[in-house]
Amino acid sequence: MTRGESTQSKIHYKGKQEDFLVFVDDVELYKKWLSDKSVPLAHFTSAFTVFVTHRQGTQGTYDAASKMELSAEFDTDNTDDVIVRILEEGTLQYMEMPGRQGPTNESMSSMRVK
Repeated sequence: MTRGESTQSKIHYKGKQEDFLVFVDDVELYKKWLSDKSVPLAHFTSAFTVFVTHRQGTQGTYDAASKMELSAEFDTDNTDDVIVRILEEGTLQYMEMPGRQGPTNESMSSMRVK
């Protein structure tokens, strides 16, 4: 794996007014949690934060959803309840981050003798 290369997993929930995301670190534990709710959320969720994409689907800028946005969509502003609902009703998506190429230390590249 080259520098910066990674795969990011997220659960996308398309709401009435906004699109919401929850990031997942361990997809296998998430899939197990779907059928066995005894698995703690902390074992597979990246952070207990719900992100909103401002109707950009899974693309665009991710901002933390406000309590007003959560309340308008989910009829509650309790983040834990909203995360559970997004995990249950959302769709799993993967995003590949390409590796970076180039010198490892830009400040040293001009000092090298040719």
